[in-house]
Formats: sequence, structure tokens, C-alpha cells
Amino acid sequence: MKKHLIDLEKTGQFSSFFLDYIQGKEELRPFYRHLPKLGSFRDAIKDKKFTVEKRKVLCRSLENQYEGISLFEEEKKQLNRLASENTFTVTTGHQLNLFTGPLYFIYKIVSTINLAEKLNKEYPDYHFVPMYWMASEDHDFDEINYFKLDGKKYSWQSDQTGAVGDFKLDATFKEFLKSVSFAPEVFKTAYSSSKTLKEAVRKYVHDLFGEKGLLIIDGHDVVLKAEFKEVMLEDMLNHGPHKAATLKTESLESLGYGGQIFPREINFFYLKEGLRERIEQKKDKYYVLNSDLTFSEEELKQEIENHPERFSPNVVLRPLYQEMILPNLAYLGGPAEVVYWLQLRGVFELFDEAFPILLPRNFALILGEDVQRKIQQLEWTAEDLFGDLDRWRRDFVCKHAQEDLEMTVEREAIESLFDARGESAALLEKSLKDSFEAAKVRAFKILDHMGHKIRKAEERKQKVMLDRSVAVEEYIKPGGSPQERVVNMMQFYLADEELIEKLFANFDPLDFRMAVLEC
Repeated sequence: MKKHLIDLEKTGQFSSFFLDYIQGKEELRPFYRHLPKLGSFRDAIKDKKFTVEKRKVLCRSLENQYEGISLFEEEKKQLNRLASENTFTVTTGHQLNLFTGPLYFIYKIVSTINLAEKLNKEYPDYHFVPMYWMASEDHDFDEINYFKLDGKKYSWQSDQTGAVGDFKLDATFKEFLKSVSFAPEVFKTAYSSSKTLKEAVRKYVHDLFGEKGLLIIDGHDVVLKAEFKEVMLEDMLNHGPHKAATLKTESLESLGYGGQIFPREINFFYLKEGLRERIEQKKDKYYVLNSDLTFSEEELKQEIENHPERFSPNVVLRPLYQEMILPNLAYLGGPAEVVYWLQLRGVFELFDEAFPILLPRNFALILGEDVQRKIQQLEWTAEDLFGDLDRWRRDFVCKHAQEDLEMTVEREAIESLFDARGESAALLEKSLKDSFEAAKVRAFKILDHMGHKIRKAEERKQKVMLDRSVAVEEYIKPGGSPQERVVNMMQFYLADEELIEKLFANFDPLDFRMAVLEC
């Protein structure tokens, strides 16, 4: 792979909020603890308090979660290392998209594994384990039930409800699987041998990345949720997280930054088979929306004590949950994720939990051979790929036009004629000057109309190159969105099974630039 690196601000794909953060803008310092730099990890290690008992709980949970899976040697070593107080994690997380969903699912994990490797070299007295957090408790099925490949959308339709990780891979899924017979064996084996969606995702992520030492954690676990009871009680009874997150959000908004997430008074869902619904308080009762379930305060406390696994944190508290059950130092995410964490530092302070280093995942644009040829024919550079296509089209047509599309000579002649005649006519009658000025405007409009016709003729003449530019634009921004947020990894993996290894070789988790990769 040949690599070109482009400054993120030149791509036009990122908010000023995100760019200000990674550039270390001073006014954002109250919203994070450490700068996203390699040297910050020594201080982050000092900040992190993770007890021996918590490690035992974590290791026991992971052993149970991996039951029935044949582990790679590196995975076994990582599980053993987690029992040691000098072992820490770096984590990314994502939804359970079918067949990995968009490319950036893969980019997140590769970035995280590379970061752990870099840290292990930089800090040899410690060990760092890359983790993938499965968002198995999400319930927005429409966000994850499809993937896009070569411009076509492949989707699984199901009427199941509740947490998507618990969705059964039933007859409807088996029928859907027949429609993607081209999929690599790693996916077909994972899905065909699993009963639930989260089981399948664990299997294929394990097969793709287990040899690199990645560990997979599912937070939907009774022993892990038991570690979160204090937060459940504080949130639902006293609404402390809502107050803390709201204060930080208002502080950000006062600086001109818009919030990404919106804290609620209660930031938990109630979770049972087929059900994941918000909890709301009305007077002295707690209601599970869209159900008949209600609790008094005492009943709610008892339910938390006996069944903590039935309470699922929303986006405000999920990051805190992750940090309380892992010896974690850094979270790697996309631009929106990194930004919304900045609203949450107050929540972490409320529970005296260390705030992790926030790092953006790597960003990339992959170019296949066909599109590379088109780009060469257009004589575009890597930076040109992120330019304004409409402006390029206008400039290209003007540059290669046989006629002067602006009709400069004609405009000057008309202006000179009407101005001169208007001045002389004004000597006869003053109002005639205005008449000549109005006539000049009408003449310019006629000229503009004819110029538009000439431009269209020139565009038809330059059709091959203009169509080529449109094809390149659609390739790098399918449907108007960046490639990495739309296209599935199979678009490249099917042609090159070394794709992931090549990403490992080309991604630097501490280089915050866009990588344009020619494959």
C-alpha cells in the first residue's frame, strides 16, 4: 500500500469542536484530564485506581464470556496478564453491525491494537491489553441490521425487540445469510454456528483479531453490573449524573460548542428479554416506558440489589460503566464519540473515577486500482480528493473551453457602449441615463443566458472527464458520506485477504491525519 497523509482540517469532514480538541485548544482543558499524547499515559497510570477485587471480578467474567471458544495463545496470555496490577487496557467500542458494518469498525480495532503495541514498547514496566467493547445492549436494530457493498444494501429484517445482542439468529437470519453467499468463511462460520447476534460478533472479531491479543468484553453481564449498583442508585434516586453532565454541557455551550448527547434525569433502561425501555420517575413511582412495569422506591432498590443485570446504562453512563469495570487508560473512538465524552467529565468526578485519555481512531480512504487510474487521468493529488467538486468542474470547463465562457470582451464592449451612449443621452434628458443603465442590465442578462448555453455545450464536450470526476467523488463519498462511514470492509477484503494486515502496517494511532491508501 502507498500512503498519503492529509491534515484533517483539509478534508472538510470534521467539526471544529473535534479539531479544537485534538489540537489541544486551551479553553477545552477543563473538559478532559490528559492530552491525547503518548507521554500522557504515565500520568494516567498514576490516576487509575483499580482494586485487586475488581480485577478478580473482571477476569472471572471474561473467562465465562470466552467459554466454548478456542483461544489463541496470545488471548490466553492477555487473560492471565489482566490479573496483574501492572496491566492496563486501552479500549474501543462499537455496535454489533452485520458483517462489521462500515469500514471504521475495523479501523477502530486496528487503531486500538496498534496503540497497545506502541505502549508496550514505550512503557516496558507495564502491560497494555487492547479491548473491544461489544455494545450488545443497544436496541436500535435499524442502525445495525445492514451493510453496504459495491453500492448495494444488504439487510436483515426481524420483528424481534429488546437488546440487539440477544437477537436470535432464527429462520429469517438463515434466509438472509443465503443472500450473502459471497461473504468470507470467517463470517459465515461465525453466524451459522451461533444462536445470538452477540455470539456471532464475538466469534468473528475473535477470529479476525484474536491472534493480535485483542480481548472482547460484553458489559451485559451480571457480575460486572453488580459493580455498578452505586451508580444505579445515585442516578435513579438522586439524579446526580444528570446534574453533573448538564453543568458540563452548559459550560461547553457557553464556549460555542454544541452538545452531542442530552442527559436525562434517569439514564438507565430496564432490560429483560424482548424489552429495553427507558425508566422515568413520576412523583414517588418509577415507570418502565411502553410496558406495565412500575416500581416504588423500595421495590426499585430491591430490583437493583437482586438483578443489576436488568439495568442498562444509556450513552451518558455507559462510558463510566466501562471505566469502572476495566483497568482502562484510553478510549479510542470516532469524532462524535470523542466529543461527547467531553460532556461527561463531571460525571466521572461525581464518582471519583479517573477520566481516560481520549484518542481519535485512525481515519482512512482506500483507493482501488480502478479509481486510482481515474484519479491519475484527472491529474488529481491526494489533497484534491477532498476539494470542492463543483468548483473543480467549473474551473476545468473554463480551462479547457474553446470559447471565453465569461464573455469578457463582449461584456466590456456592452458596458462601454451603454455607458457612453447613456452619458450623451443624459445631456438631452437626464432620465435617459437610467434607461440606458437598465438596458445594460438586460443585455448582461441575455449575455449570461448565452454564456450558460455555451458552458453547457463545453460541458458536453468535456463529458468524459467530468463523468470521471463524478465517479471518483461517488467512490470516495458514496451518497455524500465519507467512504469509511458507508462501505463494508468486504469491498476490499474479498480481493485482498491481507487488507487488515496492511492497515496494521499503515496506521499510527497517535498520528491524527487522514491516511489515503492506494491498494
